[in-house]
Amino acid sequence: MSDKKSPSSVPPPPPAEDEIKFGDELAILPIRNAVLFPGAVAPFDVGRAKSVALVEEVHAQTNPVIAIFAQRDPATDDPSADDLYPVGCAARVLKALKHSSGNYSLILQGLTRIRLDSLTQTSPYLRARVARVETPSVEDVEAEALAMSLRDVAKQVIQLMPELPREAGSLIDSIQAPGALADLVAANLDAPVEEKAQLIETIEVKERIRKVLRLLTRQLEILKMRERINSQIKEEMGKNQREYVLRQQLKAIKEELGEDDGDQGDLDGIEERIAKADLPAEADNVARKQLKRLRSMQVGSAEYTVVRTYLDWILDLPWHNATDDNMEIAEVRKVLDEDHYGLDKVKKRIVEYLAVRKLKRDKKGPILCLIGPPGVGKTSLGKSIARALGRKFVRISLGGVHDEAAIRGHRRTYVGALPGQIIQGMKKSGTINPVFMMDEVDKIGHDFRGDPSAALLEVLDPEQNNTFADHYLEIPYDLSNVMFVATANIADPIPPPLRDRMEILEIPGYTRREKLAIAQQHLIPKQLEEHGIKPTQLEITEEAVEELIEHYTREAGVRSLERTVASVIRGVAVKVAEGDVSERVVKTEDDLREFLGPIKYTSEVAERTEETGVATGLAWTSVGGEILFIEVTRMFGSGKMQLTGQLGEVMKESAHAALSYVRTNAEKYGIAKDFLEKSDVHVHIPAGAMPKDGPSAGITMFTAIVSLLTGIRVRHDVAMTGEISLRGRVLPIGGLKEKTLAAHRAGVKRVILPERNKADLEEVPKEIRDELEFVFVHKLDEVLEAALETVPQPSQAFMDQMASKEASPTN
Repeated sequence: MSDKKSPSSVPPPPPAEDEIKFGDELAILPIRNAVLFPGAVAPFDVGRAKSVALVEEVHAQTNPVIAIFAQRDPATDDPSADDLYPVGCAARVLKALKHSSGNYSLILQGLTRIRLDSLTQTSPYLRARVARVETPSVEDVEAEALAMSLRDVAKQVIQLMPELPREAGSLIDSIQAPGALADLVAANLDAPVEEKAQLIETIEVKERIRKVLRLLTRQLEILKMRERINSQIKEEMGKNQREYVLRQQLKAIKEELGEDDGDQGDLDGIEERIAKADLPAEADNVARKQLKRLRSMQVGSAEYTVVRTYLDWILDLPWHNATDDNMEIAEVRKVLDEDHYGLDKVKKRIVEYLAVRKLKRDKKGPILCLIGPPGVGKTSLGKSIARALGRKFVRISLGGVHDEAAIRGHRRTYVGALPGQIIQGMKKSGTINPVFMMDEVDKIGHDFRGDPSAALLEVLDPEQNNTFADHYLEIPYDLSNVMFVATANIADPIPPPLRDRMEILEIPGYTRREKLAIAQQHLIPKQLEEHGIKPTQLEITEEAVEELIEHYTREAGVRSLERTVASVIRGVAVKVAEGDVSERVVKTEDDLREFLGPIKYTSEVAERTEETGVATGLAWTSVGGEILFIEVTRMFGSGKMQLTGQLGEVMKESAHAALSYVRTNAEKYGIAKDFLEKSDVHVHIPAGAMPKDGPSAGITMFTAIVSLLTGIRVRHDVAMTGEISLRGRVLPIGGLKEKTLAAHRAGVKRVILPERNKADLEEVPKEIRDELEFVFVHKLDEVLEAALETVPQPSQAFMDQMASKEASPTN
């Protein structure tokens, strides 16, 4: 409601209709930004020349009555009839007060509605012919209900407006006539002139009450909202003020007890740490700026904690502290050999780096990636490198990481934000040049939260990582002195841009002799110590270890071997705990069976190849090399080829290529030309639950098919690998070292390899080369000569054909 329109006191009751006497012509007082309603008493200021002239003329009259009409546009100084709303109010001038400026203040009482017909005078003031608007009386139930609703809402508004006089509620109750009640509420509504003009023009009482009720309800909602906002503000201010007062009291109590050195002292300590930290220029500027912000904050605020934590991270990071590298190459070699047997390629690379560092002190740290099957010592090798160089060691696991923030951190706008694992690892190490191992880099995932492998591109790029930007720190951090060592089982899942930034060092599986040495030098002493068994109480002989390697484990690494050794030692520990302290020697298979049960692995090569149509192949897997058996059989049918064993598309194509070559050269191998007309060929590779793919089983499938169709068995001590072409050529393959080790583990004596892989044989350990016979082949005919027990003889038709070719003259 408008204060301007609020009654300053309870007005006298409006006169009865028959007491309001005025002629058909009245002086007109245009008013701006207001509407006068019947029954309302309101003050108005009069300052325009015509309005002053009107007041001066009627001032001398007794109980003068004038016409009040609202202007449409308040900016019009000299309004005409068209500038006024058509319905106004006849008003009695209760009081007129002249000011020293010549203006007047009037107090008017609205009497009844009138309608403007036409102007009769425009100077010195407006006069017009007017008509009284009769308001129909209503006394039905709906009108009473509307009036009650209006009265209730009006009282609620009055309660929410303490500036209104107390008598306002009584005045609302005293008016019984619905029309008069609507006019009284409308007169005090805080609403635009246009809406009030519509109300005074609404003659029908019930419709007028509805319109007033709508406007009043809207104003009630606004007032309620204002009250709610004010309450929230007061509550928040009260809470902050209360906290401030309590903290001041707590501070005073601590000062009295002598326990408080003050928050200021704490911040002074941070400033001293910043001065001593010798931060880079950008980090120093940021730290001092944040400290300045911190001094102006309230200690208990959430922002104070965020900034304080941020400063702690900046100051806790190593910016210059570095460990001195052990530059004695012989000593480094000794430490690496103590911790790991073999792995010469990796050890050589570490020694090379150290030699370069000795010659050039500012050499950046290398970024290595160790790729090999599980259990070959990739992770422990990282610890060994750190120990050999005299550096701190930090390890993070990236397996299953999906969020880029794990590498770069979260921005400080998030609640509970922290730096990424790189910065956390640097803080943990406390030096700028640790050995930083990133485990399982081939198992990084990516989803809608980002791609962690893309974030690693900056970390592992020597040209960029000297200004690594963590989202939390937002300060460049130098990682160029860090030696990064990543590990992976296979290289394929690593994105090419990331793989390009790392120096790949492949760690193949161990040979039987290497496993034996590792078990005797490392695994057995370690497990004896972990189980509290003294070396004098248990001896595991070389023969027993060989038995463990041969018949109880089948792996590229030594993890299962270590678990098996631990099982034997646990069995001995039980007997020692029961009181049997006699020295035990584990030597034979019977000794092992007591602790491990029956043997788990036997050589299947001889057993599998006793029949025709079976050949032994070699395959590469992520956990090292494996042997696989390819079985072929023939049955009555219509010339189809069936492939089973969960084969991939490439392997299926190799099988079709092998069969096509056999069909093309059937007579050459003594096979009937029509061998497929009434029969089907079925190729199966056992271990059907394991998916298999790749082209390297081509010569094995060819050999098995020829063996079946000729009835000649494949030698049981032969394994082979190689891709084939339709022209009978043997093409090179990959993973030669792993496949050769698998053949050696399986007891194979002869390995057939593509001629073009001869140079790769240097990667195979010398002991394996000495124990195996390698046959290098260029064509498929050479494969049959080396693989089958006897060479298949060509048919007579083929011999005749070759003879006729030789006899025919050449041009």
